[in-house]
Parts: sequence; structure tokens; C-alpha cells
Amino acid sequence: MSKYKHLSKKLRLIHKRKQTRWAPFWTVLKIYGKNRKIHPGRHTVIKRSWRRTKLKV
Repeated sequence: MSKYKHLSKKLRLIHKRKQTRWAPFWTVLKIYGKNRKIHPGRHTVIKRSWRRTKLKV
């Protein structure tokens, strides 16, 4: 990728980054209770990896 990026492209990349973040840890406690051990990554809407799927932004 180039050294200098357009602002619009940067904003699109930031938005995509926010979509793939893990959910907060307290969502697991709220949904499943205290004894259930589930990864907060299961609660994200969009699951994407930089290897599997390209963004085309």
C-alpha cells in the first residue's frame, strides 16, 4: 500500500476495522451468565480476516 493515503480511503478502512473488533467482555456475562466461558469474538457482526477476504476499498 502507498505511503500516503486519501482521507476517504482512511475513513473506510477505519470503519471496516471497527466492524471486526471483538464485542466487550461484559456482553458475554449479560447474555450467558457468570459461569459460561465464551469468547467475545463470537458476538461481532462481521467476521473477516485479512487473509481470507479483501475489502476492495
